[in-house]
Amino acid sequence: MTYRLPFAFGLAALLAAASNPAIAQQVTKTTVPGVTNFSRLETTIACAGATKPEAVPAIKEMGFKSIINLRLANEPGANVEGEEAAAKTAGINYVHIPFNTTQPDPAVADTFVAAVTDPQNTPAFIHCASANRAAAMWMIKRMVVDKWDAERAGAEAAQLGLTNANLKTFAIDYATSHQKH
Repeated sequence: MTYRLPFAFGLAALLAAASNPAIAQQVTKTTVPGVTNFSRLETTIACAGATKPEAVPAIKEMGFKSIINLRLANEPGANVEGEEAAAKTAGINYVHIPFNTTQPDPAVADTFVAAVTDPQNTPAFIHCASANRAAAMWMIKRMVVDKWDAERAGAEAAQLGLTNANLKTFAIDYATSHQKH
């Protein structure tokens, strides 16, 4: 009987922690036909790589309200127009924010943060070619909007597909200079 009270307090603390949005969410990897490197972060977002227009109905069916495409229109395999048309047909918001990894532009991050925090776009499906840019942008959102530290945001971003050290540095530098107090 002496164990029930500590157990009850422990269970209550665990449930409270699980419901706290500041706690890192579970990342799950799923195979979605027509999508490369799909990683879903609970019900909040999904980050992915190359995405074909024929995958858009499945993205909509999963409950996403928007697709945020970070690919440049001239990238090999990018089909920005086809994906946008598929999104319109499926009734899902489509936001194209071209992000060049060789010359990361803070204005692109500004546009991304505005798009991903717009209630009309959440939950959002974010993608690029490999998931690196998508995860880097999500890391920025975590640090600037959610006030996460670089270590915590970086660990989550790595689970979502961030492997590029330059993009991680860009995310940290951007977040450091754009912290909202």
